[in-house]
Formats: sequence, structure tokens, C-alpha cells
Amino acid sequence: MTAPPGRALLHLAAALDRRAPHDAVTPVQQAQLAERGALDFVTLGDTFARPGLDALAVLSRAAPVTGRIGLVPTVTTTHTEPFHVQAAVATLDWVSRGRAGWQIEVSRTEAEARLFGRGAPELPAHPGRTRPFPSVEALWREAGEVADVAARLWDSREDDTGTREGTTDRPARRNKVHQVDFEGATFSVKGPSTVPRPPQGHPVRVVDATGGPARRTAARYADVALVRVTGPAEACAVRAELRATAAGFGRDPDDLRVLAGLGVDLGGGECAAEPGHGGGGPRLTARGPLYRGGPVGLAELITDWHRAGAADGFHLTPVEPRRDLERLVNATVPLLQHRGLFRTFYPGSTLREHLGLTRPANRYATAGGTS
Repeated sequence: MTAPPGRALLHLAAALDRRAPHDAVTPVQQAQLAERGALDFVTLGDTFARPGLDALAVLSRAAPVTGRIGLVPTVTTTHTEPFHVQAAVATLDWVSRGRAGWQIEVSRTEAEARLFGRGAPELPAHPGRTRPFPSVEALWREAGEVADVAARLWDSREDDTGTREGTTDRPARRNKVHQVDFEGATFSVKGPSTVPRPPQGHPVRVVDATGGPARRTAARYADVALVRVTGPAEACAVRAELRATAAGFGRDPDDLRVLAGLGVDLGGGECAAEPGHGGGGPRLTARGPLYRGGPVGLAELITDWHRAGAADGFHLTPVEPRRDLERLVNATVPLLQHRGLFRTFYPGSTLREHLGLTRPANRYATAGGTS
């Protein structure tokens, strides 16, 4: 499908829901529903502070029963080993045939650290006092380093190599397997990865860039930045800031997609949006910006923001997951398609293709094949 002159097609994503800690069925069904609407990707949240199934494992279950939609679990980088994180995300990319992403998140409390047996050690000079938990800024700097080393590990094996000599049809050649030798502030990784290079080269990196400390990490490393904003003017300003910061890091800002994050309550049927929820901006609530109204009004809001150049797309969180996702897919999406703002089919097979992002070149291969 071709975008209207001067405008790129919208990108649409949705957050999935788990009704119970052990529920792996509902997210899979919701992913299938979202795929019927040709959404770019779905996200599944996760946190160490809440008991429940691992989001990455749940979306691995969704991979074989979906064929096009991107699958983006939350992966917390604090307390976890970067080598294991990159291997798990690369595996999801292989299982889904190139549809994986990961929403990078940090763990902000010392209580969560204790789950891993990593309580803060005592300071020698003050036996009764514990070392303060790292600042949010430090946690996001570490998350950026994890994103960096993950990409290096994905490049550590070139595309036409296996994992061990004698165990694959295309044995690994010594000059195509590379050491990473990464030294960060809190960890070091030698490499190479034990998983072949993912189908996408680098699975898509997503960061919620609403908060200040996360925004810098998003500008430097993310392929997709999510921002919760209440109006098109604010969205435009945040998008411009992210693109300018990305350019300052030497990135092409056109390689960064900025999606506005909105909660959506479509229980109003075809009624107009409630006062303060439509007409240019949602209402700010304790859980973030919320649109409450009907699917037609949501289509109008998305269209208005798109025409204003406010965002590259939207990441929508249904308030009533099944009902709101159904109304989004069955009513809002067709309206946007009819207006030529959203795709009617998936033109490619990978998440990078959905987002209009190129497959990254292997940094070691382009450097001449030396390790």
C-alpha cells in the first residue's frame, strides 16, 4: 500500500494482557487477533516485582501460531547476564523467523535485587549502613551497555557460519567468528555468541522513552521509542528531541521510530469521545494518557496527530483487553486503512520490514573479517 504524498504510513502496536500470573493462553490469542489487524507488533510486559510467567517464553509460544506480527517481550537488563539475554532474544528471532524485538527495561528497587541474592553490600567504613541502590540514570546507562554488547554478540558470528565446527551443514570458519571483548562499567563479555546471527541481524530494540534517563538510552540504541504524551504538540517536541539526540550520537534519525503511547477505552461504542479525551489529545490519568470514546473517535485522533507529524505511530494499551483490541482491529484499523494511512497487508515477513528498517550490516564483516 502507498502512503499519501508527503506522509509515511502509520505504525501501530498494541500491549497484550495477562489476566493471571500463570496465563499463557490469553496473550497468544490476543497476538493472533492483533495480526488480523496487520499491526506491526505486540508487547508483553514483565517485571521482577510481579510473580508470573516469563514474557519472552510466553511470546515464544505465540511464534508458531502467528506468521507476520512482531513479538516484543519486556526484558529487564538489571541483574541479568547480558550474554544470556542476547541468546534468549536471538532464539526468539529464530523461532519466529525474524519477528522478534525486546523492550528494554530496568529494575528500580533493591527488593528486586535481593531476589537474585544481590543485596547491596555494606560499606566498610560504615558497618551499619548499606550501599545505596544505583540511580535510575546509572541503571539506564547499564541498559544501554547491554543493548550495545547484545548487538556486538549478534555480529560475532557472520551470517554464513554455524556455531561449532563439524556440527552444522556450513561449518564455522575461524575468520568469520569474532571475539567481542566488551568492557562495560558493571560487566565484561568476551564472546562470541553461542547462537547463530539472528535472521534480522539485530532483533528490534524498543525503549519506553517517557522518562528522562531512558530517553538518552533510547536515542542512542533503540529502533523504536515509546513516549506517553497528551497532545500532538508535546509529541512533536519529544520526537524532535529524540531525533536530534540520535543525530548527536552519529545515528541517522530516520532509523528511529517514535510511537505515542496511549491507553484506550473503547467502551463508548460509536459514541464521540468524552470531553477531554478526543479533539487533539487524551486525558492525563494516574496511569498515563487515556483516550475514552469509540473506535471512530480514536481513528480521528490518530489521523489528526499523524497529519500534524506528531509521531511515527501509536502503541495502544487496551483498558479492557479483549473488547478494546477487537474494536481496534475491527473498527479503528479499517477506517485508517480506508484513509490510506495504514497498511492493508504485511508487505514483508520480518519486524524490521514492517517498521521500514534495514537489516544492519555485520560490523565485523564490514571491517574486513578480522576478529
